Amino acid sequence: MTVRPVPAGPGGTVWAPETVTADPYNAQTPSAALAEPVTPVGAFFVRDHFGIPRVDPGRWRLRLVGAAGAEPVDFGYGELLTMGRREFDVVLECAGNDRTRMSPLPPGLPWGQGAVGCARFAGVPFHRLASEARIGPEAVEIVFTGADSGTVHGRPAAFERSLPLAVALHPDTLLATHMNGEPLTPEHGAPVRLVVPGRYAVADVKWLVGARAVTEPFGGVFQAEEYVYRASRGTPDGPVTTVRVKSLITAPAPDSTLRRGQEILVRGRAWSGGGVPVRRVEVRAESEEADWQDAVLDEPASGPYAWTGWSYAWTPRRPGPHRLLARATDEQGRTQPLRAPWNAGGYGCNPVASVEVVVV
Repeated sequence: MTVRPVPAGPGGTVWAPETVTADPYNAQTPSAALAEPVTPVGAFFVRDHFGIPRVDPGRWRLRLVGAAGAEPVDFGYGELLTMGRREFDVVLECAGNDRTRMSPLPPGLPWGQGAVGCARFAGVPFHRLASEARIGPEAVEIVFTGADSGTVHGRPAAFERSLPLAVALHPDTLLATHMNGEPLTPEHGAPVRLVVPGRYAVADVKWLVGARAVTEPFGGVFQAEEYVYRASRGTPDGPVTTVRVKSLITAPAPDSTLRRGQEILVRGRAWSGGGVPVRRVEVRAESEEADWQDAVLDEPASGPYAWTGWSYAWTPRRPGPHRLLARATDEQGRTQPLRAPWNAGGYGCNPVASVEVVVV
């Protein structure tokens, strides 16, 4: 499939996702777009497992089942638009983002640092619909179902993922209909997708068509077999959930040529999961044997789920190759590790950010 580039940057800059696989279509956010406070829709990364279904908003229905044996409650797209909406900026990060930095390389899509973006999502809190479905008192999770399906491990499967009841009913868990002020595009889950701020994007089920309450933990393929930590070093085995604290360097670009003695501004983005803000970003020029230095954080991020910009003025003193490092720490004291925390699925990769440059 081809995604049409869109004017998105200063001066009509054209940004489009960088294709990782063509069929199914998966693509990552280009580096230039990662520098933006809000990632343009046309540049935002795409994760697709089975192909992109085309769902007509006029015929879309969400079937919600509150308890076993209960009568389903259906909602249409038009009804959703009249139920009042919330909107906020949210970082969406694929759990496999930066997988290629793990060694040995685990199986899975070879994501670089671009399976992430920050967009403004608007929609109806799921709990408003759940209140009409009368969720049973024995419910422990809500299972959300997308319109996409295919074959996984030799057997048919729909894309389904569950949330603990308290997370599903949180007022910030949205049935999103809009992204950056416009209706969702097919690549991003149109007409309705789930958005669960602070969790890895596998939770944000696209092309949403169903939700049901269950009384036992869900064991579907994308809950218990894929998107799980296995053989982890320092992480309990189990489904991926909360986004780990992370940063990236957006400037200078890799392999840039810089002038000795000339100050340059190192810039980037930082974020964490669960609505926990970033407290600190530090930068270090590894080749100059310098200590970690505090970067300057931009004005407070636009809400608890957005990323934070940062900058650090660096004056290189030595010619030759240099490696710049950046690490973020959130308000709960979680700091990026020096090395990727390896696991068999290649998930949750959040080592210090790095970029190599040359000084002349």
